[in-house]
Amino acid sequence: MIRTLAVSGFRSLREVRLELGPLNVVTGANGSGKSSLYRALRLIADVAQGRIIASLAEQGGFRSARWAGPENFARAVKSGRYSVEGTVRRHPVALKLGFADETLGYALDLGLPVPGPPTEFGHDPQIKAEALWSGPMLGARGALALRAGPSVRLRSATAEWRQALTGIAPFDSMMTHCAAPGDGLELLAMRERMRGWRFYDSPRTDADAPSRRPRIGTHTPVLAGDGADLAAALQTIREIGDEAGLDLAVEDAFPGAAIEIANTDGWFELGMRQPGLLRPLKASELSEGTLRYLLLAAALLSPRPPPLLVLNEPEASLHPDVIAPLARLIAAASERGQVLVVSHAPALVDALRALGAQTIRLLKQLGETVIEDGEHVHWAWPSR
Repeated sequence: MIRTLAVSGFRSLREVRLELGPLNVVTGANGSGKSSLYRALRLIADVAQGRIIASLAEQGGFRSARWAGPENFARAVKSGRYSVEGTVRRHPVALKLGFADETLGYALDLGLPVPGPPTEFGHDPQIKAEALWSGPMLGARGALALRAGPSVRLRSATAEWRQALTGIAPFDSMMTHCAAPGDGLELLAMRERMRGWRFYDSPRTDADAPSRRPRIGTHTPVLAGDGADLAAALQTIREIGDEAGLDLAVEDAFPGAAIEIANTDGWFELGMRQPGLLRPLKASELSEGTLRYLLLAAALLSPRPPPLLVLNEPEASLHPDVIAPLARLIAAASERGQVLVVSHAPALVDALRALGAQTIRLLKQLGETVIEDGEHVHWAWPSR
């Protein structure tokens, strides 16, 4: 379980450090930085997939992703006596991401390329530093893997350091190039843990949504991000997962209703029986809110729970009566793995708080995202 999350220099997150619990809900007004925090977590996950540079490009590139304000705010500026003005930079441009779980921590530092031979990729960010350590915070004693520029060093079980690589490309992470049994075992364990994180960001529920169409059914313990395999995922829960929990989740949200999976020569199609109707409604006939709830139920009741499940604004298009059943589903999922919900719906936030969720409320001050009543969290970044 992630204990500490740290982000520096990413969009409005100039310097954010927060503690997480089993069940967390991030909330705040529009523009307060909720989406930035969600995207930061996705970027960290993309490190384990070897595509953080590509992910930054999809978000508009490094220039768009990094903090646009000054390095620091003077007291006079914070008090409102003076306006925000640019100053000469004293530190290199950096975008830093990191986290620490119960046993290991990881962080990386992204920056601008140094002047060199002409290239059409001169705007690509580069990985300047990385670190993997044991314990809550990076320190000399707990360091297990360190990367500075193109050099990577790994620490053995006997506490001796060896040079693992001397020419790792600036767009490659030691997480993907040095993780291996032996000295890189901790990197391998962390990489596989990160690859198990799951993100669901408002899967489509419009008339042409993939989840509304029949599809060849195969065992599906993990719902796809677009929900295309919804029928197979629900049938998998019935056969090898919590069938009673699924039936209860449907009954909780839609009293008297039940789902059915029609199998026609291997093609699976979702149907839903409702009181008063003579036939089940097909997925193509369900309302957007009903379909979204079933998608969330399939994700939350996965027979293969992830170490971290992140839901971005799951309340979209849901009727107010369905918010409480959804909160109960989310709380139950947090007993099997860590859950983080990003939401601006007071009803869902309040329902999750009543079920024991830790609430993280974001505010904007001078364009910077800060945590309301946030406590100081100790953290150390790797050196370049």
